[in-house]
Amino acid sequence: MGVGPHRGPGRRLRSGRREPLTPRRARRAPGSLARRRERTPGNRPPPQNGPPPEARPALPAAGGGRRRPPSLLGVVVPGRSVAEMRGRASRNVVTGAAGKCSPQDSSMNATGVRMVTRSRSRGPGAGPRGGGEKAAPLWRGEAAAEGRKSPSPSRHRRKTQKLNVAYDREEEDPKRPRVPSWEPRDWRQQLLNIRTMRSGKDAPVDWLGVEHCYDSDAPPKVRRYQVLLSLMLSSQTKDQVTAGAMQRLRARGLTVDSILQTDDSTLGTLIYPVGFWRSKVKYIKQTSAILQQRYGGDIPDSLAELVALPGVGPKMAHLAMAVAWGTVSGIAVDTHVHRIANRLGWTKTATNSPEKTRAALEEWLPRELWGEINGLLVGFGQQTCLPVHPRCQGCLNRTLCPAARGL
Repeated sequence: MGVGPHRGPGRRLRSGRREPLTPRRARRAPGSLARRRERTPGNRPPPQNGPPPEARPALPAAGGGRRRPPSLLGVVVPGRSVAEMRGRASRNVVTGAAGKCSPQDSSMNATGVRMVTRSRSRGPGAGPRGGGEKAAPLWRGEAAAEGRKSPSPSRHRRKTQKLNVAYDREEEDPKRPRVPSWEPRDWRQQLLNIRTMRSGKDAPVDWLGVEHCYDSDAPPKVRRYQVLLSLMLSSQTKDQVTAGAMQRLRARGLTVDSILQTDDSTLGTLIYPVGFWRSKVKYIKQTSAILQQRYGGDIPDSLAELVALPGVGPKMAHLAMAVAWGTVSGIAVDTHVHRIANRLGWTKTATNSPEKTRAALEEWLPRELWGEINGLLVGFGQQTCLPVHPRCQGCLNRTLCPAARGL
């Protein structure tokens, strides 16, 4: 035998010859027939003194951490339970890759036999495993590495509930001045000129508006109901037509009970020719029934409840709060206010609906002007800033109005 770094039984010597194996090593070599017969279920050797081989601690690696070839621990034939194989400590699955198994092992792998081996020495830094510790699970058709951790069993995870948190916004103090981020150019001079042109108070809204349609001698509850009813009739209707319909209704006694006792055909005759009179007959009956059932014949004192009534829009609700309850809840924007605000450039961008115009005006217009702006612009739109052929030559804002400069 030669002497060298690879000296050992069964290893290749410097001369090229291989050292012969001892009878015991030849019997326990991987793939040997004696080894396979020894580990079959019927020919297992009786237990010896001391712990079983599976529970014995792994020997340290010889040669500075070099791992010795794994010794064959047993053969698992098809049909054997996986749970029994998992109970053995420090095991790996040998897949029979080319160059690592003997011809006998390759034939066994071809027939579906899995080889379970136990390494005598483990890599550096890996401590010995106890006999009761579970080994890595056996995967289908894959090799489980020795140091791989077993994945946790799949559990049904409860879905995380997303909470929609609504942050409470502080109520705006009417007395505290607001600093708008944007405001139109020359709007104060334009507003002053409109006030000058409207100083005569001779527009139809000044003597036929909602403030002049209710019976001033009626009880407060009845007056508020008449204010709401006149606003419902004024939608898409001129002030002269609305005032005539209200005069005919008041002649028959305009209360919640009288409206509910009037049939639809008679009510339609009384309010004709207001715009959409058939729909308004239905809305007046439904709203009157709600007011009698929920509010005792009175009208709600909040904007949200007013808008929830059939046939009541945002403009009507804001005017009802101002006239009936004396509270300014917002700017009442109708077709006149919507048209004039866009012509004067009082919106940062052009708006296509009265509600968008209202939101744009409330962004920058001081709150103390909200109650004045509706009547001021409605009368100005009825006399000067007409929908078709506006009278720009007699308007004081002809040099300040973007629409007038474009004509």
